[in-house]
Amino acid sequence: MASDGARKQFWKRSNSKVPGSIQHVYGAQHPPFDPLLHGTLLKATPKMPTTPVRAKRVSTFQEFESNTSDAWDAGEDDDELLAMAAESLNTEVVMETAHRVLRDHSQRRGRPELQEAPGPEQRLKAEAEPPSASGDLRLVKSVSESHTSRPAESASDAVPLQRSQSLPHSATVALGGVSDPSTLSSSALSKREASRLDKFQQLLAGPNTDLEELRKLSWSGIPKPVRPITWKLLSGYLPANVDRRPSTLQRKQKEYFAFIEHYYDSRNDEVHQDTYRQIHIDIPRMSPEALILQPKVMEIFERILFIWAIRHPASGYVQGINDLVTPFFVVFICEHIDAEDVDAVDVSSVPADVLRNIEADTYWCMSKLLDGIQDNYTFAQPGIQMKVKMLEELVSRIDEQVHRHLDQHEVRYLQFAFRWMNNLLMREVPLRCTIRLWDTYQSEPEGFSHFHLYVCAAFLTRWRKEILEERDFQELLLFLQNLPTAHWDDEDISLLLADAYRLKFAFADAPNHYKK
Repeated sequence: MASDGARKQFWKRSNSKVPGSIQHVYGAQHPPFDPLLHGTLLKATPKMPTTPVRAKRVSTFQEFESNTSDAWDAGEDDDELLAMAAESLNTEVVMETAHRVLRDHSQRRGRPELQEAPGPEQRLKAEAEPPSASGDLRLVKSVSESHTSRPAESASDAVPLQRSQSLPHSATVALGGVSDPSTLSSSALSKREASRLDKFQQLLAGPNTDLEELRKLSWSGIPKPVRPITWKLLSGYLPANVDRRPSTLQRKQKEYFAFIEHYYDSRNDEVHQDTYRQIHIDIPRMSPEALILQPKVMEIFERILFIWAIRHPASGYVQGINDLVTPFFVVFICEHIDAEDVDAVDVSSVPADVLRNIEADTYWCMSKLLDGIQDNYTFAQPGIQMKVKMLEELVSRIDEQVHRHLDQHEVRYLQFAFRWMNNLLMREVPLRCTIRLWDTYQSEPEGFSHFHLYVCAAFLTRWRKEILEERDFQELLLFLQNLPTAHWDDEDISLLLADAYRLKFAFADAPNHYKK
């Protein structure tokens, strides 16, 4: 109690302004102080009356400044503003003062004067905008900011100036040079991409790559330059030890072409000709057509799929497996050509020996993927049947209204979700989105089998508004089989994955939550 009393006496004795005291800072981030709304804080200030005070609008700068306690000294610009603030400020005065403050602020920091702005109205608008939630919010309060107060009778005639002398460094640069927000965002994006790429390169440059750390880093997407080596590591095709990788690649590539030499000629034998015929029919139906219809690509895909079918007699070739070749092939081919559009990759300029190595790498990585979901393609496809049933039960828990709407219109999950499981959503989203999706799948434990269930649930509920608007079985089914994702990009996939992760976090360790 004694210490409390001493503390109160201290504040009563002290007439100086102390930084950090409980005083409101006014400016772009804080609304004007209202005594009625902040009555409890008024009681903590000895000079303020204890009885309720009627709120009144501040009409002059002196009245505003008397209600504002600040521990920072006023500069030369503030002195000018103090002299001007007694008068009613109009738009011209505000603009002239703002321009002078900005110019002097720039000179004091040793920077060149601000570049010529498009016009005074645009400059004033830029200064009056509140700071973005994602920007630097650490504005320093100064007395010069206090001229945002306006007389009550002229408040509607001019725009209040939110920031003047104490503009943050980033805002000054934006006003003086780069004025396009999209330029700033793209620059920040490129910096983030460069930083992520540097983290990947440092991790991959070590003698033994930490695969667990690589998975964590890859979950939110893999930069294009390091995606091929990262996919090979995460799929288990390459070892973590850097010294062993060249010999492993050479051995596996040699092994694959030994399979070609041993098995491929049997494609016309009676026992295998049905398998080869189905492969030959399915490949031209794949997408993207610009890639698949290239003769070299068709031959590569035929060999990969036929060798896999021969070496896995338990399932053999099943429609849907052919789609799983494309992402691996495109990622590995883009390491050797500069193609912005993955849908239009031209392999004609790639040397034959490089294509051979890419073919072998694609085969082995696809085999690693299929090893984890092979029950999707065995007789009667029990893996897919089970996953579709689990999807139905999960959706009934997370969005009962959508589930009931589908049931009322007799839409069965197998009618649209079978393809989602069979092709891992490759027929539902563009190839560029599939590649981004697989970055995360390869980072997740059992990503292609277990996590994919939650992605499908998030994918279905993503269209709940459109689904609930459809009132006809045929229209509902047509919509679910032709979802409007042609313009999706990495951001859409990232949002989908975030929602899927939320569902996994809620249900993965509590399977009874989605069992009736």
